[in-house]
Amino acid sequence: MAASFCALALLRPAALDRYFQARLPLFVMADRGRTATSLCSLAVVLMLVASGFLGSHDPLANPLPLVVWTVLWVGFTLLQGAVGHVWYWLDPWYGIHRFATHMLGIRKFRAFPRWLGLWPAVLLFLGFAWFELIDLAPEDPPRLAAAVSAYLVATLAAMMVFGHEPWGRRAEFLSVFFTMVARFSVLDWDRSGDRSVSLCWPGAKLAAAEPMPASGVVFLLAVLASVSFDGLSKTFLWLGANGINPLEFPGRSAVMTINSAGLLAAIAVLTALFFLAVWLGLLIVDIGSLLGSAGLLIYSIVPIALAYHFSHYLTALLVDGQYALVALSDPFGRGWNVFGTAHRHVEAGIVMGHDSAWAIWNAQAVAIVSGHVLAVVLAHRLSLRLHADESKAVISQVPLAVLMVGYTLFGLWLLSTPSAG
Repeated sequence: MAASFCALALLRPAALDRYFQARLPLFVMADRGRTATSLCSLAVVLMLVASGFLGSHDPLANPLPLVVWTVLWVGFTLLQGAVGHVWYWLDPWYGIHRFATHMLGIRKFRAFPRWLGLWPAVLLFLGFAWFELIDLAPEDPPRLAAAVSAYLVATLAAMMVFGHEPWGRRAEFLSVFFTMVARFSVLDWDRSGDRSVSLCWPGAKLAAAEPMPASGVVFLLAVLASVSFDGLSKTFLWLGANGINPLEFPGRSAVMTINSAGLLAAIAVLTALFFLAVWLGLLIVDIGSLLGSAGLLIYSIVPIALAYHFSHYLTALLVDGQYALVALSDPFGRGWNVFGTAHRHVEAGIVMGHDSAWAIWNAQAVAIVSGHVLAVVLAHRLSLRLHADESKAVISQVPLAVLMVGYTLFGLWLLSTPSAG
């Protein structure tokens, strides 16, 4: 892993530019139909909420928890990172917001306070992460349905005040996160000109992105830290350090307090380490703004975040994804078979046994190491934007490269260490 940084130090900027600027035009895609796809998406969400209230209370038989925690948070994140901004078309608030504002004749909205930055998205994501990782029963269908309903209504109300785009870009955490990861994709959706779609290398669009504000830096680091803490909180090391026998796990209620503190601490530690690495890099070359540099270099974390997202949730995606196919065919537990998958046998053994474990761990390891390598490449290109002097650009990356290597090793350790549950 460290060798990737050394190799980049010898790579000429022109070669990097060719990588990041290469495009293969594919087709032109107009925006027509976005309202229809958004309304269809909302209809699906409302159906899922109804199934949460009226369907089975078994989280493996009810589609709502399976779609929220597996299909949306895991599968859709990876889809965004692979092919681009699909959320642009499936955002459930766009269509209903457009319809409501037209019916009410609303033409002007309150200006979103610029000084807030992306802090509302940070706070909303913290609530989401706490509910997922620490709440007593985040997979309970009625409980989750109530939470989703409240979030749908509150978000629409906020959009009616501030507008769909301003609230979506700065406060609605799913839109903010999906927009960030979509910039890593191999499809470049140009919405400034002829709406053309081009093929590009992974992460190529990130190199030309504008610097994020401090709130955006914290947001992305919070997402990465929360996924890492999810893995850490189940390890024998964490449980043992908090006086809990991992072989006799007492339940989520026994660890709510320590895990709440641990989640906040994980985010604070990773944020501090990132800013420290950027500051040390600037200190070495004695030039540059800390916030400006951090706001640009944070994009180099996106490949690591996606890689660890894939690795951490891979087994859940393989197994719970099958349960989702079954549950979606019979969302209300009435014996339906809408998609012909209601009687599909779930192959839980796909993640069990020596051969499966070996294949899965290697896939996870390859993803994490590949994410690290792409992160180093991207950090090098972004550093060249910050420092015209190539030698200073290389030297300034050393502390961040050390952090990346350390975090990659930490991720590999999390995947290989014993865990409960």
